[in-house]
Amino acid sequence: MNTYIGYYFTISPVNPGAEILIAELGELGFESFVETDDGVEAFILKDQWNDTLLEDLFILQSGEFRVNYEYKEIEQVNWNEEWEKNFNPLIVDGVCSIRAPFHEKPIVSYDIIIEPKMSFGTGHHATTHMMVQYLLEANLSDTKVLDMGCGTGVLAILAEFKGAKAIDAIDIDNWCYLNTKENIERNHCHNITVYEGDATLLNDKFYDVIIANINRNILLKDIPTYASCLHTGGKLLLSGFYIEDLEMITKKCADNGLEFVSNKIKSNWIAALYELK
Repeated sequence: MNTYIGYYFTISPVNPGAEILIAELGELGFESFVETDDGVEAFILKDQWNDTLLEDLFILQSGEFRVNYEYKEIEQVNWNEEWEKNFNPLIVDGVCSIRAPFHEKPIVSYDIIIEPKMSFGTGHHATTHMMVQYLLEANLSDTKVLDMGCGTGVLAILAEFKGAKAIDAIDIDNWCYLNTKENIERNHCHNITVYEGDATLLNDKFYDVIIANINRNILLKDIPTYASCLHTGGKLLLSGFYIEDLEMITKKCADNGLEFVSNKIKSNWIAALYELK
């Protein structure tokens, strides 16, 4: 039986503190996360843990957040039980549900069933929620779509439901790659191909729509690649950054022939739509 170390964080402000903390902990080898009303519970295998593990966390040094935590050794955790207690079904704009298999099926146009495990993309985070809204507004019939940083695959699945003829879903994280494949099968999708990797996989690939819900620095690095993969008139949907980052993201897009169309704001997070001219 595996032994884990469980961390119990309280964060103020919780949003966006919890998301930043989860992203940082994921890079340190933490295997599962549960968001609570005032913070995050996080778990890591004891044999991958040491008592100095958190010393270099940015959020602990930042004056923008107040973070307290305690940790303890625990026996094997039933991850499904942990997230089932905290994963509530979500309905976006009254037409798209994102739920787990144990939730009752709602009456909506698009019903997406996922088991997120430790992947991101339940739709509860502001960035995923806004990207879902953009996809609901888009005409994806017979398009080729890229979901970059696919997480659970929820956006790729919605793209197929919306009529996309071919979707590539890419994530650098092995767990996300595997979880996306599981969720594709769970939703009876047939037009999605999943890859493990990053933007270096995009050589000689072309798309009508590219979705990238990642983070500011990766977006800034990869926007030229995205632009080179879009057909003229193609759409680029970006999220994973804050209101104050919109100007630099838009400038990078403009430098690569991408014109700003619109943006959405939710809890200080931004989603933005660009078009290749």
